[in-house]
Amino acid sequence: MTIEKKYLDWALVPIGILLMLAYHLWLLYRIVKHPTKTVIGVNAINRRFWVRAMMEDVAKNGVLAVQTLRNNIMASTLLASTAIMLSSLIAVLMTSSSGNRSSWFVFGDRSNLAFSIKFFSILVCFLVAFLLNVQSIRYYSHASILINVPVKKMSQHQRHHHLTVEYVANTVNRGSYFWSLGLRAFYFSFPLFLWIFGPLPMVFCCIALIFMLYFLDVTFQYGGAAGVVDDNSHKDEELGGSGRS
Repeated sequence: MTIEKKYLDWALVPIGILLMLAYHLWLLYRIVKHPTKTVIGVNAINRRFWVRAMMEDVAKNGVLAVQTLRNNIMASTLLASTAIMLSSLIAVLMTSSSGNRSSWFVFGDRSNLAFSIKFFSILVCFLVAFLLNVQSIRYYSHASILINVPVKKMSQHQRHHHLTVEYVANTVNRGSYFWSLGLRAFYFSFPLFLWIFGPLPMVFCCIALIFMLYFLDVTFQYGGAAGVVDDNSHKDEELGGSGRS
């Protein structure tokens, strides 16, 4: 191993990680400041209206709401099971000593320490994906019970109804956010896998992944209509807040 190849890992790998981090910080800013221009923001707005529609008539829509949330729980369970299974596989590969590991790498650091760091990074990535999907299951499970609360029969006050619907909508959205984060952890595992073959494939994969995620995360087609809906919902919240003050 030459010094140049060692420096290649030290220089290119942090660049790839910083590119991914910078993109997701930019995406977070867009979700907070311009939610109607991101798929995540538009979906969050629509989920609020879906929860409101489901809770308008619990007797009629209760089964549909529970089945929909159950499908989301099954999707999160599948991702969580896959993540813990891959974590176990990576742990076995880390403890395995068979074969010439140095021949697995094309460029970069070929030492045993570098090999352990690369596989440990993949292991941590899948463990994070598992924990995020478990949290998603937790919130979806809570929402499947809360969404069938007969709030209109329990209280005639519009304020109580509004607060309950908002709480359930926030619970459903949190479950979706954790599911999305768990899926992002799976996405991030691809550059880490390619890091096994050197820092150059890892950086190229990060760049390609950023371009792919950009087209999946950004939307301009429904920005105008969603923006009107979002503005109206904010006005409703402000009116509700002024009524409560």
